[in-house]
Amino acid sequence: MNPRRTHLNVHIQGWLLALPAAVLLAAFTHVPAVLTIIDSFYSTPRGRRPAAFIGLDQYGHMAADPIFWLALKNNLLYALITVPLSIALALAMALWVKERIAGRAALRLAFFTPTVLPMVAAANIWLFFYTPDYGLLDQILRAFGFTSVNWLGNPSTALPALMAVTVWKEAGFFMIFYLAALQQIPPVLYEAARVENAGAWVTFRRITWSLLMPTTLFIVVNALINAFRVVDQVIAMTGGGPNNASTLLLFYIYQVAFSFWDTGYAAALSVVLLSVLALVALAQVFLLDRKIHYR
Repeated sequence: MNPRRTHLNVHIQGWLLALPAAVLLAAFTHVPAVLTIIDSFYSTPRGRRPAAFIGLDQYGHMAADPIFWLALKNNLLYALITVPLSIALALAMALWVKERIAGRAALRLAFFTPTVLPMVAAANIWLFFYTPDYGLLDQILRAFGFTSVNWLGNPSTALPALMAVTVWKEAGFFMIFYLAALQQIPPVLYEAARVENAGAWVTFRRITWSLLMPTTLFIVVNALINAFRVVDQVIAMTGGGPNNASTLLLFYIYQVAFSFWDTGYAAALSVVLLSVLALVALAQVFLLDRKIHYR
């Protein structure tokens, strides 16, 4: 048999096996993205008036839109706080349940349970916590002599209240990745550190953290993308209020598209969101990848 023909057949078979996934990926990801970019240069059709090409007018309107800049600022702050907190909490939980302790299985289950809850269900649980006067948080505060707080109705606490829900829900999910990575670290490295009388902090920094960096890069990129995809809990808990204090970028896109029915402007907002995510993800990969030790 001709080796060249055999090699070609293997490539054809491989592409045929990947074809269904490639078609679905193109149909539900790449094609909609391209159409969204095209729609951002057109006006929104109204009744019998078809969409008209308006060039960069939508982006000019965006530059003068104060709600867009507020939503972008809120989202950047949201990502800046929730991503490090989620990762730090996930790593701490993974280090804890990695050890042979009593009730380890139950503890792992407790940490992972928030992950399997639908976001709307999680938001409703936290709505009970945040209810003024009767909620769990206010009951605890009153036990220590503090006054009641309207967590979701106060502009200074609405966004942090949403951040707490995200950290609570995502930390358990990221813990699974860290736990799997920790179990792959060779025990002989820790034995060598003990022989050298290395302290706990030196061992963690030189061995554990260094070998966890590939996993950390994966988690950071996913956590950042998730921080810009937040919309469920905003709809369920605050509706973007009060006074847009908890409005995030994807929620604003949802409002513009489905409440104001301005699909052209929503498309332009979506293009900006995708561009921000792509730039930040690429920057993370290129900057952090140089500091990562791959085994």
